[in-house]
Amino acid sequence: MVQKILTPVLGQKTLTSKSVIPFVHHYDRRLFIGVIMVFSMLSCWSQTADTDSPYSYRKGDPNGTGKWYMGREIAHVMGYQGIGWLERPEREQEERTAVLLENMSIRPEDTVADIGAGSGYHVLKMAPLASKGLIYAVDIQEEMLKALDAKNEKEGFENIALVQGGEKSINLPENSVDKVLMVDVYHEFMYPIAMLGSIKKALKPNGKLFLVEYRGEDTSVPIKKLHKMTEAQAVQEMQAGGMRLERNIENLPWQHCMVFVKQ
Repeated sequence: MVQKILTPVLGQKTLTSKSVIPFVHHYDRRLFIGVIMVFSMLSCWSQTADTDSPYSYRKGDPNGTGKWYMGREIAHVMGYQGIGWLERPEREQEERTAVLLENMSIRPEDTVADIGAGSGYHVLKMAPLASKGLIYAVDIQEEMLKALDAKNEKEGFENIALVQGGEKSINLPENSVDKVLMVDVYHEFMYPIAMLGSIKKALKPNGKLFLVEYRGEDTSVPIKKLHKMTEAQAVQEMQAGGMRLERNIENLPWQHCMVFVKQ
């Protein structure tokens, strides 16, 4: 069996440097004052730059990141330790994955990207549908991709490509994807603007983005508020990223299935 594994293009890493002010003798007062003035100027510049950022930082949900975008607090990424939740036996009944895949109308020749693929719950169901195409399984966690690879060793699908994504990029070629699937993952993106830009770039001109999120408007959905999204919030953020809502297919028990296209 040929297993396609793509080497990721690493995103930018934030390097943290610690500035150390050297000991200044008591009679070098002018030098000390000069150093303080320089650091004050740098501090003022940093604060000004932060005000121009689309993100803000404040306390919110005890389980949240404290980072906000367009009035929504970004949630932490679910770790690979949560694979059991992804593979729970009752998931099909709760989420009707079969109905979701019908909504996507996957054709045999399609190239589909599952962003936040996890251990491959949806990937392994889409692979036989795109029998002449390709399924990109994109996840930021190497452990998730390893778990998916191990599962596919038993299934034997040759049209699955594993891709390690980053915080700011899905690491896929430009104009390469017919359909993008994101199930309960967008609300965890630490840099949603950059990620949506990367997704839009990877989509073909007539490509579709299927955004699946637990309905934030429905208090009966037994999911924490931090891990839900309303249609209005999703549309607002997608429009800011150059995507237009084509329709919201409301046939899933707990989730929105919103279909977006390029504006």
